Amino acid sequence: MKILIINGPNLNLLGKREPGIYGSSTFEDYLEKLREAYPDVVINYFQSNLEGGIVDTLHEAGYPGTIQPEREGEERPDGIILNAGAYTHTSVAIHDAIKAIPVPVIEVHISNVHQREDFRHHSFISPAAAGIIIGFGLESYRLAIDSFINRLK
Repeated sequence: MKILIINGPNLNLLGKREPGIYGSSTFEDYLEKLREAYPDVVINYFQSNLEGGIVDTLHEAGYPGTIQPEREGEERPDGIILNAGAYTHTSVAIHDAIKAIPVPVIEVHISNVHQREDFRHHSFISPAAAGIIIGFGLESYRLAIDSFINRLK
């Protein structure tokens, strides 16, 4: 099984940014633990602070070779875990990119966005996602992996 994790803006600052909300672990440290916990799952990772980078990565995952011609013919991931960060609440482009690809996407959020500012309560991503996991800290990613494993058994 191949899973692609895509993180959006400011998630490169995990472990530094607002540790009371996001914890004190970097994502790279957590990713290492995920890979150890799921040795039979190939977990690839991409992070971008740029909306277009996320859209391009979704396109490439759904249709390898679309953005990087040298990757044409590569296997698609079995699933994508997407934490679009602040783009969750603003990006029609990411919504459309999810709808355009044949790979299921699970939307994750580290914090419970519904306990935060009102503008965080709306997601443009949710209507396009196969599922949503919110508020379990970094474990939200593990829960998403478990969901893909259970769904594809």
